[in-house]
Amino acid sequence: MQERRILLAVSGGIAAYKTPELVRTFVRAGHAVRCVLTPEATRFVTPLVLQTLSGAPARSDLFDPAEEGEIGHIALADWAELLVVAPATANLMAKLSHGLADDLVSTLALATRAPLLLAPAMNVNMWRHPATRANAEALRARGVRLVGPESGELACGWEGEGRMSEPDVIAEEALRLLGPRDFEGVRVLVTAGGTREPVDAVRYLGNRSSGRMGFALAAEAARRGAECVLVCAPGALATPAGVRRVDVETALEMREAVLRELPAADVVVKAAAVADFRAAERRERKIKKEELAADAGLSLELVRNPDILAEISRDRGSRIVVGFAAESHDVIESARRKLERKGCDLIVANDVSDAASGFDVDTNTVSFVWPGGEVESLPPLPKREVAARLLDRVRALREKRS
Repeated sequence: MQERRILLAVSGGIAAYKTPELVRTFVRAGHAVRCVLTPEATRFVTPLVLQTLSGAPARSDLFDPAEEGEIGHIALADWAELLVVAPATANLMAKLSHGLADDLVSTLALATRAPLLLAPAMNVNMWRHPATRANAEALRARGVRLVGPESGELACGWEGEGRMSEPDVIAEEALRLLGPRDFEGVRVLVTAGGTREPVDAVRYLGNRSSGRMGFALAAEAARRGAECVLVCAPGALATPAGVRRVDVETALEMREAVLRELPAADVVVKAAAVADFRAAERRERKIKKEELAADAGLSLELVRNPDILAEISRDRGSRIVVGFAAESHDVIESARRKLERKGCDLIVANDVSDAASGFDVDTNTVSFVWPGGEVESLPPLPKREVAARLLDRVRALREKRS
C-alpha cells in the first residue's frame, strides 16, 4: 500500500499505554503518522514518546502559539487521510456525538473531512450505560467506524466489555478504511489452514499448514470492500476484521461448508491444505500400544478424500477460482500439472522447502501459473503483500471476463 497520512488522537484512558505500539505498527507499514493528545492523555503517555516513534511533533494544546499562528489545527485536520482515536473514552465519545470542540482532539474531529475510526476503552458499566450506547449509535449513524471494545479483564478490576482492541486489530481496521475499495459488492470465499483427519479419539492425520496465507487473503479482501467468508481448518489465528468465519476440521466438513457457501460466491480462493486421504475407519477409543504385540506395527487403511478444487472448477461459470500448490520440488511443473487437472483459472505455487516461505512464517515466495503456460514469479514478500497482488490479478480476471 502506498504511504497514507494517519492522524492518531489519544484521549485520557489507561489504555493509552498501548498507543506507542499502534504508532509503530503504522510506521512499519510505511505510513506517515502524526499524534495529538488530550490534556488528560498526557497523564498516561507523553508526547515525547509518540513524537519519537512517529518522527513528527506531537501536539496536546489547542492554543499552541507556535502552531496556531497559521491555524495549525485546521492544517492538521486537512492533512489527515484518516483520524484514529485510541483510546476513545466515554467522555470523548460524548463530545464527538454532540459536536463539542473544547480541546485539540475534539476540534480536529469536527474539522477534518477524513474518515474517523474510534477504539472505545472504558469501564464495563460505562460502556453499557444508555448514554454511551446512544452516543455510539449516533456516531455510527454518521459513518464513524468503531472497532471494539473487547471483553476481558479491565484495569479497574472489573470483567467484561470495555477493553480497547489490541493495536494490530485497530491497525487492521484502519488499513481497511484506507485501502482501495475495488472489491465492493464482490463476494469472496477463502479457505485456509490444514484439515485434520481423525484416526482415533486422540490422534489425527494432519499437515503443517498454519493458515496464515488464507487469513491474509481474507483480510485483504475485506479491506478492499468484499463480502468475505473464510472457511478454515483448526488454528489459533484471530478472525480478520469484517470477515465471516466458518470453522471446520476434516476435508469432508470443508467440502460441505464450501459447497454451502459456493452459490453466493463470485470469487473462490482455495488456500487451504486439504488432506488427500483419511482413515477408512475412525476408532472411537484411543489405540493403546499395550494392545499391540511388542514387535508389531500399526497399519491404517486410507481412503481418498474428494477433490474440492476440481469439483468447484468444473461448473464455475463466471466465477473466478484460484488454487494453491504447496510443493517441495519441481514446483512450477507440479503446479502446471495441477492447473491442468483441476481446471481452475490460476494456480499459486510456493516452494515450502524454503524456510523463508514455508510454514508458520509471515513471508511467502510464490509464482502465479496461468493456463497456457505463462508463469509470473514474485520475490519473497510478506503474505499480506502476496494477498494484495493476487487480488489484483483476480480483479483483472473479473474485468476481462465481464
